[in-house]
Amino acid sequence: MYQTLTLTRDNKVATVTLNRPDVRNAFNETTIAEITQVFNELSSDNSIRAIVLAANGPAFCAGADLNWMKKMADYTHAENLADAGQLAAMLAAIYTCSKPVVAQVQGDCYAGGMGLVAACDVIVSVDTAQFCLSEVKLGLIPATISPYVIKAMGENAARRYFLTAERFDAAQALRIGFVHEVVGADVLTAKVAEIVKALVTNSPNAVAQAKVLVRDVGGREITPALIANTVEGIAVIRASEEGREGVRSFLEKRKPSWLS
Repeated sequence: MYQTLTLTRDNKVATVTLNRPDVRNAFNETTIAEITQVFNELSSDNSIRAIVLAANGPAFCAGADLNWMKKMADYTHAENLADAGQLAAMLAAIYTCSKPVVAQVQGDCYAGGMGLVAACDVIVSVDTAQFCLSEVKLGLIPATISPYVIKAMGENAARRYFLTAERFDAAQALRIGFVHEVVGADVLTAKVAEIVKALVTNSPNAVAQAKVLVRDVGGREITPALIANTVEGIAVIRASEEGREGVRSFLEKRKPSWLS
């Protein structure tokens, strides 16, 4: 079905794997369209509880494909707007996906690749991975990926790495909060599987709503309106089918229906 990625399903888990190892999984317009499509489809697939974003080869993603960049060099302003809009749609498809997304970073992650990772919910990196926001070396800025990268690493770290284009290792990525876990290559798959196992045992509706909650509350000032929204949120989910079932199963000391 796809030219630049593979999709596998195992029980309740889908794995989307970038599959252009010969170009370090750099993305072009085809990759962008396919990632957007697959995440939009998985978001509405009730058989899927969690998604892993992985990659084949030594690098996770090197950012934009060189041949694609050559074409962009001659784009008009309108063409650049349309092209950037497609990239933005891809990142939004991952970020707003109703299913939790775990990034399994098995190798280097540069430029736009960092945007892909930052749009995920949980990020697990191999300890040998290198990261770099290299755009300013080319006279560009990481504009389209910036909302996700700044949320992931924070404004202070983003100020440094957006401006210097320095490479930094997985240990530094962990220190600044860009990744959640750093592990050896021999246990990377097992660590991701452990996190995915935790995700799929939780209420699917609650997980989806928890993602929305983080997006809606994160970074906002605590105001009466925000407090009212959170009060409404807990009232609604308590009355939901899964909310009622979760409480009943806990009190009755049995597994909830979504685990049956």
